[in-house]
Amino acid sequence: MNRAITVRVNGTLHHETVDHRLLLSDFLRETLGLTGTHVGCGYEGRCGVCTVVYEGVAIKSCLMLAVQADGAAVLSVEGLARGEELHPLQRAMHDCHGLQCGFCTPGFLLTMYEFLKTPVSDPNTIRAAMNGVLCRCTGYVHIVAAVEQAARELAQMDPDERARWFPL
Repeated sequence: MNRAITVRVNGTLHHETVDHRLLLSDFLRETLGLTGTHVGCGYEGRCGVCTVVYEGVAIKSCLMLAVQADGAAVLSVEGLARGEELHPLQRAMHDCHGLQCGFCTPGFLLTMYEFLKTPVSDPNTIRAAMNGVLCRCTGYVHIVAAVEQAARELAQMDPDERARWFPL
């Protein structure tokens, strides 16, 4: 059974007709062509690489139906940058070598996006916040360093400047 939905993804309103069983991760990848959202655990919600921000909250998009996002705002990894300007977290991941193969990177970026709305640079708090995303390549040290760097940068911004990096 198909259903018409309207979803704001990365600031753009999309009107689509989708199968009522289509997962949000597949909607983003297959319907909208936003392939930055990955699925690594067979749609079980274990790996976290499919994380997107839904109405301001980081969620695992492989566990949500696209029809549940009807009327909502979703941010995928493609929506983090502002044109050519990378999000402070993206810059920090690059500067600190926080990625290797890159498969898990979108999940970490969007999980930490929600976390960094209130910039905290304590390594133990960061590690706890990123607990739901698995990386098979790193020991997480560089990812934690990147989040610490981004938190410091965001904490130095005035509130209006910081808010522009967090539209959801």
